[in-house]
Amino acid sequence: MELKWLEDFCCLAEHLSFSKAASLRGVSQPAFSRRIRQLEEWLGVTLINRAIFPSELTYEGKRFLPFAEQTVREWYEHRIALRPDPATEQHRLTFSALHTLTVTFFPDWLQALQKTLPPFSSHLSPDKGGIEDNIASLIDGDCDFLLTYAHASVPFQLDQTRFPHLVLGTEEVLPVSRPHPDGPELDRAIESRTAMRFLSYGDFSFFGVALNKLFVNRPSLERRVVHENTISIGHKAMAAAGWGVAWLPLSLVRTELADGTLVPASKDPAWSLTIEIRLYRHSQRSRPIADEFWKAADAQSLRLKA
Repeated sequence: MELKWLEDFCCLAEHLSFSKAASLRGVSQPAFSRRIRQLEEWLGVTLINRAIFPSELTYEGKRFLPFAEQTVREWYEHRIALRPDPATEQHRLTFSALHTLTVTFFPDWLQALQKTLPPFSSHLSPDKGGIEDNIASLIDGDCDFLLTYAHASVPFQLDQTRFPHLVLGTEEVLPVSRPHPDGPELDRAIESRTAMRFLSYGDFSFFGVALNKLFVNRPSLERRVVHENTISIGHKAMAAAGWGVAWLPLSLVRTELADGTLVPASKDPAWSLTIEIRLYRHSQRSRPIADEFWKAADAQSLRLKA
């Protein structure tokens, strides 16, 4: 059982439209429908009558709704009661961030901004792996900011008026592998028409979705998944150990490329992706320290573009 399932159900019960409820919850309609189905499977009953339009609650759904609303309300009341002293909270910033960015980008970027701001402490929520789960941390108010990668092939289900973003920079993501005397591993797989050993991010992480779109447009490459992990650093270690080809951010493998531990797996630049580094916030959840931080981050991004 997950709290977001109950929140999804309450939203759907209010609007009786899967598409509208999914939009309000900041997820795709298929993902929203899947979460409602997971709730129904956990309970062992059908909550929504999908045979009619607009949808309506079943008898069990009507009985369950007051309990779901009360549970959500009580959970948030408990969370507020358990939070630290407000005097401490007013100087605390919470970030949800992709794991790779916490290693390659976050420390220096935060230090540069800290010089222009009043004293604050930072708290980093762990990467939840999937795109929608990371976005949910922002929508649900679990963080002040979401630091993430973005690419045109990976649409974010976020209302830009409620969740504005800044572009902080760009990053190249390229296929790499351990060096081989016969040349780049990806190119060799295409030339020999054999399956390339592939280190996969899965289907629901940011890189997983972006790469699946890339592979659709480049059907000449056959892949054999030898390892799956949503964390780039794990893939770097596996690639360096010779397990196969991994798509990794250049900032993460710059040293390994320089010393020859890893090499580009293809000479064709079309196998690389250029992605944005973005900072999102919830416009309706504002605090003075968060507002000041956003202004400083915006000013810094403008200087970088100049």
